[in-house]
Amino acid sequence: MKETRVDFQSGELTLEGVLAIPEGVPPFPAVIVCHPHSLYGGSMDNNVVCSLTETLTEASFVSFKFNFRGVGESQGEFGQGIGEQEDTEAAIFFISMLKEVDSKTVGLAGYSAGAGFAFPVGFKDTRIKALAAVSPAFDMFDFSYLKKCLKPKLLVLGSKDNFVATSDFLEFCQTLPEPKQCEIIEGADHSWWGYESRMAAEVTNFFVNAL
Repeated sequence: MKETRVDFQSGELTLEGVLAIPEGVPPFPAVIVCHPHSLYGGSMDNNVVCSLTETLTEASFVSFKFNFRGVGESQGEFGQGIGEQEDTEAAIFFISMLKEVDSKTVGLAGYSAGAGFAFPVGFKDTRIKALAAVSPAFDMFDFSYLKKCLKPKLLVLGSKDNFVATSDFLEFCQTLPEPKQCEIIEGADHSWWGYESRMAAEVTNFFVNAL
């Protein structure tokens, strides 16, 4: 596995990211992983994000994590969700143009608010073939547009999530069209400490089958 720190442009801003390329012969499928809310300490160094990218790359995916504007070395400041959608678009463009990536097999994953920021973009962007949300922040974002999403989609929640009730999660999942996969991991809360590997395995297995 080759891991490289990279810079890419989002409008006039320069953002930082980490690109991990697996062993083997390219091109590879790729997954972009979006971190949780920056105003609450979210960054690409988050435990869930790191576990996801590592597991994906071990499964022969190119993984790409990045800091939204105003986080770490990424320029700018928090964009009220609008700027973060622009950053997601920029990340999709960046990853799709790499020679190591099969641009026909690109997925998008988001953790907590990361899914809230990124999914409105991934839902519409034809380059994104599958979506995975870990602990989707139903308390902060409206995900109702997913009821029209015909792309393969995975939603994963911990049974002890601090912000989303399992009953609300399951009720929402029932409204989604196929293809879909909804998983509750027993014992995990919103932060996933101690459950990262199990969560990452679920998400990676989903992308193996979806891309």
